[in-house]
Amino acid sequence: MVRLLPPGCQKLTSSIPGCWERGRFEIPHPQTRINSTTVLLLAGSVEQLNKYDEIFCIYHTANAPVLILGGGRVGRAAAEALEEHQIDYQVVEKNSMHIENKDKYIHGNAADINVLNRAGIREAPTVIITTHNDPMNIYLTIYCRRLRPDIQIISRANLDRNISKLHGAGADLVMSYASMGANTIINLLKPGEILMFEEGLNVFRTPVPSPLVGKSLAENQIRKQTGCSVIAISTQGELNINSDPSIPLGENDEMIMIGTADAEKRFIENY
Repeated sequence: MVRLLPPGCQKLTSSIPGCWERGRFEIPHPQTRINSTTVLLLAGSVEQLNKYDEIFCIYHTANAPVLILGGGRVGRAAAEALEEHQIDYQVVEKNSMHIENKDKYIHGNAADINVLNRAGIREAPTVIITTHNDPMNIYLTIYCRRLRPDIQIISRANLDRNISKLHGAGADLVMSYASMGANTIINLLKPGEILMFEEGLNVFRTPVPSPLVGKSLAENQIRKQTGCSVIAISTQGELNINSDPSIPLGENDEMIMIGTADAEKRFIENY
């Protein structure tokens, strides 16, 4: 199992094949510094991930509601998800026609500091920016980051080209319609063969190439040569997650790897 671990759980272990820092993916090294904004990618069994949570993860729940800027379809969907998980929220919406529950909605413009103060921007642990206008989302991200340097900001991107701009504006996480849709299609078309986390980042299976047979992962230095990380080895149908790097690879073994599109291309070219 591979899972994204949000900011807050900051202990580095050997089962972290990748991490994001404000939208930039990298393969971690022992010297990699993990910040409060770092999103970790963990690889392990269900039991291993649960054990990691028990030891390292302390989830702080806030009494203040999560702030949602925009009460359209995406904003309402976010509100429903929060309500399902019993997380309090407030929605800021300028169109009175979209206001469904006066106890949960603040009528006004999210760019107005007085409206944001009424909604609880000073105490909110997280703000979710969901308008259908990317320039407005960028502006609101900058605005909220300046008002609250410590707040978690999750923003919607309608166009992929604005993802990096939103990260640059201060968003911790950016959700893109285009990328999420493309990822879902790829994962449905190639079930079990490839899993796309985001555009350009894949988990893929490959038989052990002949040049690597009989050598251990430590000897092969696949990560150093290609940028791909081996997260599991399948031997006779048995999956070994975080395999011992000193064990030689067998001729009939299969590797489960993670890497960017460029790293996967380098692996194919090299082996």
